[in-house]
Amino acid sequence: MNINWYPGHMAKAKRNITMNLKLIDLIFEVIDARIPDASKIKDLDDWLKGKPKILIISKYDLCDKVETDKWLKYYKQQGHLVIGLNLTNQQAVKDLIKLTNQVMTNTILKRKEKGLLKRKHRVLVVGIPNVGKSTLINQLVGKRATRVGSKPGMTKHLNWIRISDHLELLDSPGLLWPKLENETVAFNLAITGAIKEELIPEDQVGIYLLKFLNKYYPERLKKRYDLEIINQDDIEATMTAIGQRRGLLTQGGNVDYDQVYKVILQDFKNNCFGGVTLDRFV
Repeated sequence: MNINWYPGHMAKAKRNITMNLKLIDLIFEVIDARIPDASKIKDLDDWLKGKPKILIISKYDLCDKVETDKWLKYYKQQGHLVIGLNLTNQQAVKDLIKLTNQVMTNTILKRKEKGLLKRKHRVLVVGIPNVGKSTLINQLVGKRATRVGSKPGMTKHLNWIRISDHLELLDSPGLLWPKLENETVAFNLAITGAIKEELIPEDQVGIYLLKFLNKYYPERLKKRYDLEIINQDDIEATMTAIGQRRGLLTQGGNVDYDQVYKVILQDFKNNCFGGVTLDRFV
């Protein structure tokens, strides 16, 4: 698989971020707890030039914590400062602000030693599309400051947002690398809405997700669609059973597989299978 998708606003945003790094004190790198590997921008640290950073694992309430915590432990071992956040929990946001203040202590002392005036902490928020950057910012502001949506590319430009007398954020568009060559990464990005739906045919994405759930969460799959058994060797039989149970039929009475794919993908987005982590730590 080789998908080329690198909209102009992403390339422009990367250039602008690089140009504005001198203004930045700290980085919030946001990744999705359900895809903690696929949502990590691999070369990010190379062009952030050693700026202090907090790795925020967002949507922590939607993941399989047993699996995601393996990645959390791995990133800590790699030297990252990591925090898992449920973005709907205000206490979690307070914990992030507390951690931010701790990280900024050295910067404050250095400015004081140089005789510089005290000013707001300037934090760059960066990540791939649809990992929850806008939701995080809105929670920090306490009101709707940025547009929030499930489609990638909602934020087009760099935007400064005042959070408090002590903190301001530079919001950035979702960033991706120019080519998606790894099939697993591409499918996991498609399932979570990080890339546009039309880049990979919906039937392929639906089948991939169904096979994944069949392998790692078979009991949840059976419960969700009232299935007695799942045929491990015949995924079409499972789709047929789901279509029949849900009444997803054509006018001729045959199973409408296009609707089956849509239902499975929508159920995942609605967290109907419980906490799921697509990236498995090996």
